[in-house]
Amino acid sequence: MADVQPAEPALQHQFESMEQQKEASSLGMWVFLVTEILFFGGLFLTYTIYRWENARAFADASRHMDITLGTINTVVLIFSSLTMAMAVHSAETGRRRLLILFLIATMILGGVFLGIKAVEYTDHIQHHLFPGPGFRYPAGADAHGASLFFSLYFAMTGLHALHMIIGLGILTTLLLMARRGRFTAEYFTPVEVSGLYWHFVDIVWIFLFPLLYLIGRHLH
Repeated sequence: MADVQPAEPALQHQFESMEQQKEASSLGMWVFLVTEILFFGGLFLTYTIYRWENARAFADASRHMDITLGTINTVVLIFSSLTMAMAVHSAETGRRRLLILFLIATMILGGVFLGIKAVEYTDHIQHHLFPGPGFRYPAGADAHGASLFFSLYFAMTGLHALHMIIGLGILTTLLLMARRGRFTAEYFTPVEVSGLYWHFVDIVWIFLFPLLYLIGRHLH
């Protein structure tokens, strides 16, 4: 049974109907996501070019990645996509308590992901694998190629982590709005478009994981 929520006017003055407002919001989010795809696409292209030029160095550097932690984080994000989808469904059907529950679950999973990433970053830094003056690599290995790999690794995963942090901020706002009864079965657009953003961030990681942790490790 749907939770009883206070009715609040959600239609903004510039729109003629709730449906028009919803379509405009969804279109705006999709346009934003297209720009994000282009942005990350540039990074993926850069990675592809440098990996082609430094295949062995990239393969060797990728062996310093912790596949176990990377796999755990992948599973964590897949589950966070599920809980986010359930949050959207709960909002759509007017189930306020479930909406709050799934938003909290998504935030916890997002926090777990960032925590594991922080552990990985700390380990890389302690082993002097952060690009810069303190970068150290085994003698005889292609230190320059490895430095390129780790530069892209920190840039791409760092940017992804930043998007995760922004996503957690958005979810916090949604949680506060949900607790105040701002969403109903007739108005849940902020939850829906935020779900699109969260799924996008998860999909980006699905590409980052094999590129940085798996591809090329078989090379010697």
